[in-house]
Amino acid sequence: MMLRVLESWWAPRRVVRGIAAMPDRVLLPVLMLAMLITLVAQTPGLSRAAQLDPSVPLDARIGGAALGTMFMMPLIAYAVAGLSGLLIRLTPWRLEPRHARLALFWALLAAAPATLLAGLVAGLIGPSPALTLTRTVAGLGFLFIWGAGIAALARRK
Repeated sequence: MMLRVLESWWAPRRVVRGIAAMPDRVLLPVLMLAMLITLVAQTPGLSRAAQLDPSVPLDARIGGAALGTMFMMPLIAYAVAGLSGLLIRLTPWRLEPRHARLALFWALLAAAPATLLAGLVAGLIGPSPALTLTRTVAGLGFLFIWGAGIAALARRK
């Protein structure tokens, strides 16, 4: 799976087409793994913030991040996948709801290595042009992989 995640950065359509048969029951673990990696990526930045401002302890910061990342974000991800599936109906393309979820959840997982790098930069360097750059790369990578996934799975009317 890790090789597919890395391959998603240079050949996302091929990777997503290759996993298109992934059953719906596997999509939730893919999403939760992406969210877990995202939570881990936030930890260095949260630790740095707790050191700089001890009024909010690290465990409280991590608890808030865990609540948002592990409980709220999956709900938002399902809503965004559903919305993207509906919005694509305004185009001449069709995307099955399962494929809309697959494209989004896989993009979140595939962007996880860049998210980890951004988290390390947040913890070690803090707010800086390097942090802006790594977060931009992670965000653009996510959008690129998500868009390529949708393009690979959508079919013309």
